Amino acid sequence: MLKINNLHAGIDNNEILKGINLEVNAGEVHAIMGPNGSGKSTLAAVIAGKEEYEVSEGNVVLDGEDLEDTSPEERAHKGIFLSFQYPVEIPGVSVTNFIKTAINETRKAKGMEDMPANQMLKLIREKSELLAIDRKFLSRSLNEGFSGGEKKRNEIFQLAMLEPKLAILDETDSGLDIDALRIVANGVNKLKSKNNAVIVITHYQRLLDYIVPDFVHVLHEGKIVKSGDKELAHELEDKGYDWIKNGAAV
Repeated sequence: MLKINNLHAGIDNNEILKGINLEVNAGEVHAIMGPNGSGKSTLAAVIAGKEEYEVSEGNVVLDGEDLEDTSPEERAHKGIFLSFQYPVEIPGVSVTNFIKTAINETRKAKGMEDMPANQMLKLIREKSELLAIDRKFLSRSLNEGFSGGEKKRNEIFQLAMLEPKLAILDETDSGLDIDALRIVANGVNKLKSKNNAVIVITHYQRLLDYIVPDFVHVLHEGKIVKSGDKELAHELEDKGYDWIKNGAAV
């Protein structure tokens, strides 16, 4: 599904990613871990096509298509979903209206008509029940006055509604208490399937107790320096990132 080849990228002439190679197949969950400044969020941003980042070498390929010349909007329409560490507030736009617009824009990009209103309402009802989301929540302005947990739950609702091929969760555990973390993780687990893939970006092993990865990759100074299964995350928890910095991962 996703293939990253020798990816070098940065911002403002500062190279951050220094030769990333990664392959993610449908049905898999990959965790990207690493200390602050290692390039985790940059990798997520480059996959999603954020235009402030410049790719100097290598490429990102989705389903055999090189994404080099595609905008963030086009990548979203092709099935890439990126959750943000700090979701923005949009006063006056309800959660429901936002997601209706997002779905219909994706359909339009594929040459399809808008989703019929009754079908949209049925889908909203099904997904909100799946994620235990109160209907009153859906009428609130997007992220306005939301707690950290509510913002993350809203993003998982968007994920459920849009049904992307590839979901990238960028530090979705940031600022969450244990109950909110469990709710978000349960939502992600319910949405996993053999037809989609998930990349989880996190500092901490605790999230991976709830969203269990098939593969764990450690990013350090812009490179993947070690890969393994879920036990690698436990090893990092025990030994810390200094273990990586000191050359144990080769």
